[in-house]
Amino acid sequence: MILDIQKVHGSGNTFYLYETKNEKELDWANLAIWLCDKDIEDGADGLLVVSPSSIALAKMRVFNADGTEASMCGNGLRCVARYVLEKHNLLEAQIETMKAILHVAKEQPLAEGIPTYSVEISPVSFELTSLPMKYENKTTLINEINVELDEQLQFTAISVPNPHLISFVPKDLIATSSHQEKVASFLNGPNSICPDGVNVSYVYTMGPDEIYVRTFERGVGFTNACGTAMTASALVSRLLNYTSKEKITVMNPGGFVKCMVGIKQDEQYNLRLIGNATITALYTLKSEGAQYSFESKEETVEQLAYQKLSHEAKEKHKTLFGD
Repeated sequence: MILDIQKVHGSGNTFYLYETKNEKELDWANLAIWLCDKDIEDGADGLLVVSPSSIALAKMRVFNADGTEASMCGNGLRCVARYVLEKHNLLEAQIETMKAILHVAKEQPLAEGIPTYSVEISPVSFELTSLPMKYENKTTLINEINVELDEQLQFTAISVPNPHLISFVPKDLIATSSHQEKVASFLNGPNSICPDGVNVSYVYTMGPDEIYVRTFERGVGFTNACGTAMTASALVSRLLNYTSKEKITVMNPGGFVKCMVGIKQDEQYNLRLIGNATITALYTLKSEGAQYSFESKEETVEQLAYQKLSHEAKEKHKTLFGD
């Protein structure tokens, strides 16, 4: 069987994207593990599977590098949004995900040569059961110390709907990743706090409308960017008064995005993630049972434009935190 497959990325968060008419066509977990192997075309962070939907224009499923399935992926959804909207010649639509039907739209480019899309991030919950997370007898964890994780850092737990644990940290804990890796590795191994694992983000405030986010992603490890983590961090930054603007620039190791954070009095949140959806290469993939091989590859020129855009983030990272 020969498959047409794209390699794409949102903010440096890399995926392979494949459209199928039959969700049972392949063992997606097995394919994701093979595609994400760093020794094969530099790997990827996950696999995006686009399939028909009876309730939206299309359906998206997300498989992590370890084969586990995620309920959502903001960076991946932007790439799927581009694929689906271009295919149907539309400017906006709704896409079905595991836990919600989400609005997506084409936006004005962030910069020349950068295809840019916005995606709705929903649903939002601060209930620990939604992650799930167990912490004493509490139902929420909002800007609190958990001594099992650290005696000084304050953490906020939120699902969007992927589970996230967010801490606003001093510069020295962004400059090096060892402390974050220790906390995240503990929470994503056998533990009683987050038995299913959790995405762990360290956040540094750069201004009233700008933050820097680095994420250790469940099932992946450190990534250039995590869309739901960046959006969740932007929301928490406003709720805790680290930022004060509705549109927040979120810098990350892979580039940057814009997050629109609308907060209503009845604790309803209107969250949109705006950023690139870049196609780096087109492949044909041969599948024989559980064995795969690339048959051809055609690179695009889109990554050149994105490299210019991401240079700003890398230079800011060097200036603030060193190499």
